[in-house]
Amino acid sequence: MIKVCSFLPAVTQMMYDMGLQDHLHGVTFECPSVALREKPPVVRCILEGKNYSSREIDALFSASKHQGKQLYYIDEPLLEAIAPDIIFTQDICDVCQIDTACTLAAAAKLEKQPELISISPESLSDVFNTAITIAAALGKEEKAYTYLEGLQRRIDVVIDGLRAHRVLPKRVMLLEWIDPLYNCGHWIPHQIAYAGGVDMLSNPSGDSIVTSWEKMVRYDPEVLVIAPCGFTTERTKEEIHLLTAKVGWENIKAVRDGQVFMADFELFTQSSAETLTRGIELLAGLFHPEVMSVPGPLRKKYKRLEQASRLH
Repeated sequence: MIKVCSFLPAVTQMMYDMGLQDHLHGVTFECPSVALREKPPVVRCILEGKNYSSREIDALFSASKHQGKQLYYIDEPLLEAIAPDIIFTQDICDVCQIDTACTLAAAAKLEKQPELISISPESLSDVFNTAITIAAALGKEEKAYTYLEGLQRRIDVVIDGLRAHRVLPKRVMLLEWIDPLYNCGHWIPHQIAYAGGVDMLSNPSGDSIVTSWEKMVRYDPEVLVIAPCGFTTERTKEEIHLLTAKVGWENIKAVRDGQVFMADFELFTQSSAETLTRGIELLAGLFHPEVMSVPGPLRKKYKRLEQASRLH
């Protein structure tokens, strides 16, 4: 059997979703909990177990990038012991995950040279295509088509439901980071569009970028979704005061109308096809509750801001 190491949580998730987890022999410390219970983490980070603020995390990653230092590292003896045939890596973000260059340096020391496959989607369709890339590399391409067919049916339910009620798109904004403020990029604007929204401050198929508070206030979104990369709703709640204390917060339409939501990052910045599909289903229920409902299992994945405030 082909032995695989996955250095991306999204790849790990899709392998489990497609029933290919028996091929997995090594993962990263950030992979889904089901994988970490069964597979050894090969990729680690020097920030593990530390509780930094958003501003501190941003500063640490910026400084390490400027200095050419790596915050992620590979357990090389473990990788040697696994002797994988394939390592899935990425080149889309060297802040969130270990990149191909670092992986290549470690792989070059191995007695048996693995194949390195970079999974670096930029759009939502790219994410779906990566499922095919993963399954095909293992000789199980048909599993990807079955997997994707089911997800497309779920997205079609959302699209058809919104079309049947002739809803107008909501003016929305999704934040990928709080301090500093980052807009959303890559596949997230496409998720928003499928869910019946438009984010005019986003960067479709491109990197998220720092966005000024003044620009956000002028944009005046009808719905605001806060989903910092790597943060659950509980973690976001710890720093929500950084937004609510800003001058002009109370004047934003989403705030006035009670349409501010915190959501778990995995539905947006964890780029597995199934989790992003769930993100579309959640957003449709948040944007258009009069015609779409948030699926039951997703109700614990978000909190309206007023609800979050009462939990303190």
